[in-house]
Amino acid sequence: MLQLSTSLLNKPVLSLRTGQPIAQVSSTLINPNNLKIEGFYCTDRFNAKSMILLYQDIREFIDKGYVVNDHDALSEPHDLIRLADIIKINFKLIGKPVVTISKEKVGKVSDYAVETQTMYIQKIYVSQSLLKNFSGGSLSVDRNNINEITDKKVIINDLLKNSPITAPATA
Repeated sequence: MLQLSTSLLNKPVLSLRTGQPIAQVSSTLINPNNLKIEGFYCTDRFNAKSMILLYQDIREFIDKGYVVNDHDALSEPHDLIRLADIIKINFKLIGKPVVTISKEKVGKVSDYAVETQTMYIQKIYVSQSLLKNFSGGSLSVDRNNINEITDKKVIINDLLKNSPITAPATA
C-alpha cells in the first residue's frame, strides 16, 4: 500500500510488550542510492535520545503508529555500522530541486509516496513554480522516470511536451 511521507511522520512507536508508546518518529532515513527508507529517526520517550527504528523491526503499521516488539527495537545511530555512510549523508528528499536530463527546471520535491511492504519510494511529487502551476499543475514522477539523484538535485527523464494524450483503442 502506498502512503505519503507526511503520513509516516510524527507517529508514536508502540511496544507490544508494554502496550505503551516508547518513542516518537520524527524523520526518515533514506538511502539515496536506491530510494529505500532504511529506517526512521525517533526520539526516545524515556531519555529523549535520538534513536533509529529500522524498518525490518516494525511488526505492523497501524493508524495510531508503528508496532514493535519492545524498546530493544530502537538502535543508537553509532551502533548501525552497515548504515553508517547513509546516516552520515543525512539525505533529505523533500525540497530537492528537480530537473530534466536536458537541464530544464521542473520544480522542487514536495512529497513522496512509499510502498509500505518494501519501503521503496515509488513516486515523488513535484511542486512547480507559480507560472507553471497555472498552465500545468503539480507533477507526479514515477521512480522509473528518475534518472539520477545527486546531493543537490533529482534528475528525471525529459517530459513529453505538446504530445496528444491518446487512449488505447478498444476492441
